[in-house]
Amino acid sequence: MTLRLAIVTDIHHGPPSTAKRGDAALPLMGELARFVADVRPAALLDLGDRISDVDAATDRRLAAEVADAFRAVPAQALHVCGNHDLDHLSRAENEAILGQSLSHEIRDLEGWRIVLWRADARIRRGSEHVGFVLVEEDLIWLARTVQAADRPLLVVSHVPVSGHAQSGNYYFQNNPGSATYPGADRVRAALALARVPVVCIAGHVHWNTITTIDGITHLTQQSLTESFTTQGEPAGAMGVLELGESVRWEVVGRDPIAFGFRPQAHRWTTPLPEFRTHPGLRERRAGER
Repeated sequence: MTLRLAIVTDIHHGPPSTAKRGDAALPLMGELARFVADVRPAALLDLGDRISDVDAATDRRLAAEVADAFRAVPAQALHVCGNHDLDHLSRAENEAILGQSLSHEIRDLEGWRIVLWRADARIRRGSEHVGFVLVEEDLIWLARTVQAADRPLLVVSHVPVSGHAQSGNYYFQNNPGSATYPGADRVRAALALARVPVVCIAGHVHWNTITTIDGITHLTQQSLTESFTTQGEPAGAMGVLELGESVRWEVVGRDPIAFGFRPQAHRWTTPLPEFRTHPGLRERRAGER
């Protein structure tokens, strides 16, 4: 029994900016509809940043155009909000445009539990803090969901929580604090409470990555319209995730990737503290002297 899901993220419909080819978003959404028709998934996961924000009025128009494009896709779309979706529009406004709730949600499909962790993805721009905020209620909901799991989990979010390196990333190499939540280690600790296999998938960072931490594999998928890895052309990234006893992830487009693995429920040995602070290692070095 295998669950097949289609994945799209970071559509960024709107005017082109830096390396984002937002002008190509709607034509690529037409290609996505054909891709999904061929793949025939149980659902399509949209990981957020459907638009590139401009102002409230423009964002409402852009978001409505993307929502119309999703209606042409022959599969149920399950949406997560990204930071650009929330710069000028509230979660309630996004819900009205998309016609679905954007609160945390659980879906049980084909032996897997899909955890739509719709954590707050707004970027704060106050005088004391610029960036994401890990909201305590979001973390508690995830921790309780993970602890209660009785089947393998796919945790879906906009912002990745692996804390993986951003070396070479156009946006985040020199801005790593904007690539994840402050306190993402607390999210990883919550995920480690699971007694079942866990896989995480996110968007936001605009490239395909695979990171395994504590026996949990974290995936991030390339943006539909990003071009920093594709010499100025939109990546056209569209993914398929097949979940069963093994997992296979494939992304097509100009920045393709394919990866398979067997998800594990076991966790790794707790890492050592700094060597200089570990009493057992201090005693061993003293004995060697």
